[in-house]
Amino acid sequence: MRARFLAVLIAIVVAVPALAHHSAIAEYDLDKPVKISGTVTRVEWSNPHIWFFVDVKNPDGTVTNWGFSGGAPGVLQRRGVSRTALKPGDQVVVQGFRAKDGSFNGSGDTVTFPDGRRVFTAMEGLKAQP
Repeated sequence: MRARFLAVLIAIVVAVPALAHHSAIAEYDLDKPVKISGTVTRVEWSNPHIWFFVDVKNPDGTVTNWGFSGGAPGVLQRRGVSRTALKPGDQVVVQGFRAKDGSFNGSGDTVTFPDGRRVFTAMEGLKAQP
């Protein structure tokens, strides 16, 4: 009886985080690529995915703040992307996919800096077409 209880408890502990994790394809539209240019305003380097925010100047002079979700911090670090790769004030071009809800959010795929340096920030399984 005790072994059975322990097995059920372990199954619950493993299953709950897996159920809570969302599918990137459910949230982002791979048929709606987005490419924006602007200034990084904030970077949140925390699990389950990093988020970075970019101010984009619109043709009418107003500014829209876009939020981009990236990969998990540990995954990005293993790819060689450090926590300081993106900093507030950086000028960037971000390519990725727009949120299905039409908001100013997206899945960040690649970030390109003015000097041509590129950082791949995408979540596993999402990648812009060449």
